[in-house]
Amino acid sequence: MLSIEHISSVNETHFILLGFQATPLVKTLLAVIFSIAYIFTILENAAIIAISMWDPKLHKPMYFFLSKLSWLETVYVSVTVPKMLSGLSTDHNMILSLYDCMLQLYLFLSIGCSECFLLAAMAYDRYLAICNPLLYNSIMTSQMCWILTLGSLFLGFLACSFSIGLITQLNFCGSNIINHYLCDISPVIHLSCNDISIVEIVDFITALLVLISSLILIIISYVYIISTIKNIPSDKSWKKAFSTCASHLTVVVLFFGTTIFMYARPQAIDSFDFNKFLSVIYSFLIPMLNPMIYTLRNSDMKKSLSTMFKCNAVSSKG
Repeated sequence: MLSIEHISSVNETHFILLGFQATPLVKTLLAVIFSIAYIFTILENAAIIAISMWDPKLHKPMYFFLSKLSWLETVYVSVTVPKMLSGLSTDHNMILSLYDCMLQLYLFLSIGCSECFLLAAMAYDRYLAICNPLLYNSIMTSQMCWILTLGSLFLGFLACSFSIGLITQLNFCGSNIINHYLCDISPVIHLSCNDISIVEIVDFITALLVLISSLILIIISYVYIISTIKNIPSDKSWKKAFSTCASHLTVVVLFFGTTIFMYARPQAIDSFDFNKFLSVIYSFLIPMLNPMIYTLRNSDMKKSLSTMFKCNAVSSKG
């Protein structure tokens, strides 16, 4: 373990991630738990991507967006978790260059923002499917699906460019110790010896614009969806329509709930230890839960999973 005196003497163009400060036994236990969870998350999302491509019955816009969400979450966890595991599995703190720290921060924030917009696109897809079924196939074409997906990525990366651009202009002439397991925006900017008020304001406004704009689209979509579902006479049709939205709504509540609490605040939480706890939830736990939410509540996905495993079992026996 590096001492504080040794850490403070490291070149100012580098940052030291303290990670989880605990006994070696606890760190080993955390490393094992997070490693298993990380592998499980990657396999879950890879399974959804593979099934969506393999089964022709799932070649629909809803599963197209779901597979792209799985791609995003695979990258999302891979940006931060491997470095966190590296810090847990060794006695040394992680040392990142300024460039590596800014790159991790940019990717982490941009993918998170892109996921907000992609969830809004998925809500729009459900709105069209339930409220305008006759026009659905003519509007939600393969080209439109790609436009919405690439548009989500473009807006997500564009939104975070302003904050990252300002952060790269800051001078880090004091301590270079980041009390976190990743380069998140609040612990990074608080190491600067410049006035960070403008950066905090821009970050707060950006977070609000991203969250509010995507949430408004989601809320409007579901207002129309609920009003349409209420007028469906058949209970079976009502349940089927609601089941296609239940998984998406659950993911929206989990993701937006933690993200709003973390980033849509004028000032950062004083306790970085509490920040680390929240970060584990929205950057690690939720991406692990999302694939389970979508597969366990979706009959088409469960049928495709069962069929694919049966085919693999038959082919292996042959």
